[in-house]
Amino acid sequence: MASRTEKFERKPNSKKEKENEVQEEPEEIIRFSPEEEASLLNESNARKASANELFAKASFTDAIETYDQALATCPNYLDYEIAVLKSNVAACHLKLEDWKEAVNAATAALDKLDNLQGKGDGGKKPEGEDEDLKSKEEDASVEEIVSEGAANAEDTSEKGKRESDIERIRAKSLMRRARGRSELGGWSTLQGAEEDYQTLSKMKNLSAADRKIVQRQLVLLPPRTKAAQEREMGDMMDKLKQLGNGILKPFGLSTNNFQMVKDEKTGGYSMNFNQGGAPAEK
Repeated sequence: MASRTEKFERKPNSKKEKENEVQEEPEEIIRFSPEEEASLLNESNARKASANELFAKASFTDAIETYDQALATCPNYLDYEIAVLKSNVAACHLKLEDWKEAVNAATAALDKLDNLQGKGDGGKKPEGEDEDLKSKEEDASVEEIVSEGAANAEDTSEKGKRESDIERIRAKSLMRRARGRSELGGWSTLQGAEEDYQTLSKMKNLSAADRKIVQRQLVLLPPRTKAAQEREMGDMMDKLKQLGNGILKPFGLSTNNFQMVKDEKTGGYSMNFNQGGAPAEK
């Protein structure tokens, strides 16, 4: 059954219009009335509560499905609420050791938080206590979301508290993405994990346990990143050598005629021609 948010999605006016589309249009934002919004968020909250219970029972796959249902019901302009749900989805994927999906979900949460802070007036401060879901390396708290209708009675001038809530979810999402990236491995992915942990090291709202993890990873990751870089560069050079030998062989040459010299300072390479190099094998 389609959610109410999905029912309001704009469809192309005609087949010709659809064919003339050069690129995918951004998701259209439909603003609901306070009453409609409150109804949608009440439904989203109910599904989120069910997902929280499933997580507590270690039914992580079912929890992801239920969080997705909560996301489908939540109005797409409530960036904070969506960020919270996406961050919780990331926590589920970490439990399942699905590192790639954990990274994707955490990145989606961070994107929503960036949108929220960029426009400066979206989202609402959550009420109630958080329900904590503990993973072995980070606090995977399930956050509470609250409807805008229910939040109307709050003092919305408490900008400092709202920013604190945003930064709290940002820290959790960064911890989850960094964990996923570090487990995935690979040169660029490990670099991304380092960047996440560097960002976290500058945040003032980390728990003592999280800060210890960050400090440890900033020691462990650089040699892993360097090793991955050297391994991938070596693999790339081997493939280039094979390709080059195939091209040069008809001319009585091989890649042995070309010497690659690594600059230890920059990590880059330069090429020198060596006429006395061994010819290509016949």
